[in-house]
Amino acid sequence: MRPLTADLSELDKRPYFLWDEDVSIAELKAALHDGPEPDRLRLLGKMLREARDTDVWQFVTPVEVARALPVLGRRLGRRRSFWEFLIHGWRDDGLLGA
Repeated sequence: MRPLTADLSELDKRPYFLWDEDVSIAELKAALHDGPEPDRLRLLGKMLREARDTDVWQFVTPVEVARALPVLGRRLGRRRSFWEFLIHGWRDDGLLGA
């Protein structure tokens, strides 16, 4: 397995939040944008559950998170309420479309 890293500019290494899967940062970015829907949702769910929220934005946009949130709910575990709070708050504040 590739070594883990918290430096998300090291594209050939595994991001710290995918500790159980041998996927490089470059592969993760590609999968999140061009991968098959089941893989994209699985990886997005893992990232939202395990990554620091500030790191998530290096891979996806708030709009992408908002669109996927209804489908991902069960995959987010204890982080589900955080992401729902964040996205709903941004919508209420007019920072994110409905």
